[in-house]
Amino acid sequence: MNIFVVLRILGLLLTMFSMTMLPPAIVSWIYHDGAWHAFVLAFFIVLAAGLALYLPLRHRRAELRIRDGFLVVTGFWIMFGFAGAVPLLLVEIPIMSFTDAVFESVSGFTTTGATVLVGLDTLPHSVLWYRQQTQWFGGMGIIVLAVAILPVLGIGGMQLYRAETPGPMKDTKLTPRITETAKALWIAYFGLTVICATSYRLAGMTWFDAICHAFSSIGTAGFSTHDASFAHFDSTLIEWLGALFMFLGATSFALHFYAMRRLMPDVHVRLQGGLPHVTWPHRRKVSVLGAIRGYVQDSEFRAFMVIQAGLIAIVAGYLVLGGHHAPGESLTKAVFQSVSIGTTTGFTSVEFSAWPGALPVLLILASFIGGCAGSTAGGMKVMRWLLIFKQGWRELARLLHPNAMMTVRLGDRGVPTRVSEAIWGFFSVYVVVFCVLMACMMTIGLDQVTAFSAVAATLNNLGPGLGEVSATFGTVPDAAKWLGILAMILGRLEIFTLLVLLTPEFWRR
Repeated sequence: MNIFVVLRILGLLLTMFSMTMLPPAIVSWIYHDGAWHAFVLAFFIVLAAGLALYLPLRHRRAELRIRDGFLVVTGFWIMFGFAGAVPLLLVEIPIMSFTDAVFESVSGFTTTGATVLVGLDTLPHSVLWYRQQTQWFGGMGIIVLAVAILPVLGIGGMQLYRAETPGPMKDTKLTPRITETAKALWIAYFGLTVICATSYRLAGMTWFDAICHAFSSIGTAGFSTHDASFAHFDSTLIEWLGALFMFLGATSFALHFYAMRRLMPDVHVRLQGGLPHVTWPHRRKVSVLGAIRGYVQDSEFRAFMVIQAGLIAIVAGYLVLGGHHAPGESLTKAVFQSVSIGTTTGFTSVEFSAWPGALPVLLILASFIGGCAGSTAGGMKVMRWLLIFKQGWRELARLLHPNAMMTVRLGDRGVPTRVSEAIWGFFSVYVVVFCVLMACMMTIGLDQVTAFSAVAATLNNLGPGLGEVSATFGTVPDAAKWLGILAMILGRLEIFTLLVLLTPEFWRR
């Protein structure tokens, strides 16, 4: 265990993170909301803390091990959750307690989207921008960007990437070099965000709202600049666009990268000065069918589409037959809310918790599936559920053919036994953690519906729940908020990354 190297990396990351306090200060200056001094002061506080960790250990260099990667990632999310709360404590509007500030910060960075705030329409633009910004950085993971930069400083990145990247296929790399993989992910992420923001603006949003909601949509996060979320815009076109980009944000960014390579095989993109730099050749080949084929041939993407289509059909049919909305409106609301909750984004265009029958619970249960592995979505991931389904189907077949040799296959490849065991282990631990957290919530005093949905909303990185937390977590006790903070970090790190630190074996030499 290279503890000094770990602390040095955390100090360097914290120093880098301090720079994210400057864009909200610029927004404050543009809109004259008077909050710029809080973000400038937060910049110096976080910078000083980062330098205090980094400078004494700057000459400590060693190769990172797997254990070090887990410790850096866990420390990163916990440390940044607290550091991100600094400007929220310093601003004059809104006035937040320490617990509320940490909850809001962690909710943003983990792309959960649960909030303790009300009256968003009256908050300073800089505060609103900062909330959205935390989700965008957290969506792909600031640490993935750091992986692309740290090697320049003499720090290896593969251990960090394996610990940070969500999903069961953590060792899959898009390019031979891990730094190039991180760059590829961020290029696809940045490109989708630009397209999303432009689309929102053309559909009628202001540039401020368009950029802020693009941050949340591609990050599958859920914070909005308005209390009414997407209902504020009262636009069918914006809702359909929102559903599209939330779906894309919940799709594996490896697929997006491959599609980008198919569409622009001769275009060279690299990070220069922290921003994408594009070199366009004189002649460019385009393979649209090849890009589409890459999505269609992916087993997880096909399963994701089937799940979303089935959920939309059930919700739309229920709303039409129940006469809750007009047929056209029912389809729009069903598509938007099914995609929003199913991808664990958490935007709302209607108060879905007031929908009839089993619809609210059905949507919350859909969040346990979440999006694809390698996306910004939460939940257990479609890949795991797909493999669990295939394994269950195999066991049914074995009842009829006890002596048959049956292999679980994903596409044209057999799934290794080690992967199957890991998925069942993850599923078991997830259920146990959920039950323990729910029991703790009920012990604090939350009713069953609120406790169930509060844990689902935080552990799945969803945001809105049912009962007392359908709109905000501001009314629940502080103890419940700290449990929510723990659940959000567990969900973002997919449980094992954090729980492994609690095992005696981790700390043994």
